[in-house]
Amino acid sequence: MEINGAEIVVRCLVEEGVTHVFGYPGGAVLYIYDAIYKQEQFEHILVRHEQAAVHAADAYSRSTEKVGVALVTSGPGLTNAVTGIATAYMDSIPMVIISGQVPTAAIGEDAFQECDTVGITRPCVKHNFLVRDVKDLADVMRKAFYIARTGRPGPVLVDIPKDITVAQCKYSPAREEIHLRSYMPVTKGHQGQIKKAVQMLRQAERPVIYTGGGVILSNASEELRQLVDLMGAPCTNTLMGLGAFPASDRHFVGMPGMHGTYEANMAMQHCDVLLAIGARFDDRVIGNPRHFAQNPRKIIHIDVDPSSISKRVKVDVPIVGNVRDVLQEMIEQLRTAPEAPKAGRFEKWWQQIETWRGKQCLAYEPSDEVIKPQFVVQKLWEVTGGDAYVTSDVGQHQMWAAQYYGFDKPRRWINSGGLGTMGVGLPYAMGVKMAHPDAEVAVITGEASIQMNIQELATCRQYRIHPKIICLNNRFLGMVRQWQQIEYGSRYSESYMDSLPDFVKLVESFGHVGVRVEKPGDVEGALREAFALKDRLVFLDFLTDRTENVWPMVKAGRGLTEMMMGSQEL
Repeated sequence: MEINGAEIVVRCLVEEGVTHVFGYPGGAVLYIYDAIYKQEQFEHILVRHEQAAVHAADAYSRSTEKVGVALVTSGPGLTNAVTGIATAYMDSIPMVIISGQVPTAAIGEDAFQECDTVGITRPCVKHNFLVRDVKDLADVMRKAFYIARTGRPGPVLVDIPKDITVAQCKYSPAREEIHLRSYMPVTKGHQGQIKKAVQMLRQAERPVIYTGGGVILSNASEELRQLVDLMGAPCTNTLMGLGAFPASDRHFVGMPGMHGTYEANMAMQHCDVLLAIGARFDDRVIGNPRHFAQNPRKIIHIDVDPSSISKRVKVDVPIVGNVRDVLQEMIEQLRTAPEAPKAGRFEKWWQQIETWRGKQCLAYEPSDEVIKPQFVVQKLWEVTGGDAYVTSDVGQHQMWAAQYYGFDKPRRWINSGGLGTMGVGLPYAMGVKMAHPDAEVAVITGEASIQMNIQELATCRQYRIHPKIICLNNRFLGMVRQWQQIEYGSRYSESYMDSLPDFVKLVESFGHVGVRVEKPGDVEGALREAFALKDRLVFLDFLTDRTENVWPMVKAGRGLTEMMMGSQEL
C-alpha cells in the first residue's frame, strides 16, 4: 500500500516514539498537518511563534533524554526558528526540526516564502537534509534521529519540499539499526589513555574534578557521584553541568568561571591534576587561557567530541568517548587497583579549599526595604524544597538562579548556556511541562527577557500549561547595566527600560494570575500562594533592587583568579 510523504513523516515520528511535536503551520507543511490531524499517537502543541516551538522542543529534550521535535513552514517560518536551532546547537541538544520548503521545481526561483534552508542552517546544525525524492524520506527521517542523539548530540534539520509531502510511495517500517559509513562516533575510551588517567589521579595531591553539560547529556551523573566519593576530591559543575553532582554535597565547591565561586576558581587554578569531564574550557569558565596556563598542572580531558579536546587548552591525557562509558571504566580501575590511596592524602588540599570557602563569596547585604533578587531565588529553593524544574532566561537573573538555587539532580536546570538566548524561559517551561505535567516548574526571568516570547502565555492558556513565572524586575537590562557600570564609566546607554507594561494586567488578559510583590516580607508568602495554585499559571512580578550586581565577577580578558568580589571594588 502506498502512502504520501506527509503520512510517512507522521509514521516515522510514531516509530521514533515521539509523543509531542511543537510547531506552527503554513502553506508548505499543510499536507503534514493534514496527516497529523488524522492520527492520535502524538500531540501537536500550537505555539505563537516558531522560535518558541524550537525552544520548547529543546527543553523537552533537555529534561527527558529524548529527541525533541519542532515543525515549521518554509521561508519566515524557518528563519524565525534559526535562533532556537542555534541555541540547541551551542548546548549540544538532540533535536529534529522538520521544515517545509517550496515545491522542488520552484527551488531557486525566488518562489513565495522560499529561502535557502540548507544554506542558512548549515552553520548551526549537526547535519541537515533536503529531501528530493519521496522514496528517500523515511530513510532520511531515521538518519536524522540517529544523528541527533548519538555521538555529541545536536539539532538535525530535515527540509521537505511541498510536492514531496503529497507524492506517494511504499512505506516499510524500520527493520534494522541505522549505520552510516561516514559517521561512526566513538563511545568506548582508549584503554591505555584511561589507565594513564587513573594513574595520574592516584598520584595527585591537589585534584579537581571539573564537569560540564556532557555529564548530563550522557546520563553519567551516578557515575560522577561514585567517582567523587571514591576519590574524595572536590567537584565543580559548569553552568551547563549544574545538578550533575549534588550541590548539597560537601565535595561540591560551586560553579567556576566568570560568576563562579571563589573556591571553585581558586581550586581550578591551583590544582595539580584537573580532570575535565564533558566540558570545553570555554571563555566564560577559564577566562584568559594564558593566565590559566601560568600554573603547572596535568590535565585529563574526557569528551565524546574529539574536536573539543585541546581546542582552547592543551591537555596531557585526551580520552575520546562517551562520558558514561569512560567513567565506568575509570571507576572499575580505581576500585581494583592493587593498593588503596593513602587515607587523608587530600587533607591539606581540603584545608586550603575551606579557607577559600571562608570568604563566603556569595554573601550579600540583606534589606528590609527593597527586595534583593538573591533572596527571591533562595526563598524559591525553600518553597519548592530544591526539587523544581527551573528554566531561566539570560542575564543577571540567570546567574543568580545558578548561584542560589542548589541543584541536586540532573536535568532540573534548563537554560541557554552557549548562545545566551534571551526569551527562552517561558517556552522552555512549556517543553518541560509537557514532558513532566505533574512537576513543579519555575521560570526565573527578567522584565526584558520575558517580553521576547511573552505571546506564549496564549499557548499556556490553550494547553493548560501552568508554570510559575518569577520575574526579577529591576527596570534595567541588568547584565548590560552591570557591564556599563564596570567597563563603560556608568554610561547607561539604552539599558534602562523606559516603558514597561503592567505585567499583572497583561498576564490577566491572557487568562492567568498576576501578582506584584514590592516588599521583602511578602516574598515567601507570594511564592507559597503561587505554588499552591496547581492548576493556574501565576506571574509574580517582584520589584527588586535596581542596582544589585552579580558577584563574584571576572572581567572579560582577565584570568580565572582575578575576581572582583563586590561593589566595593568598583
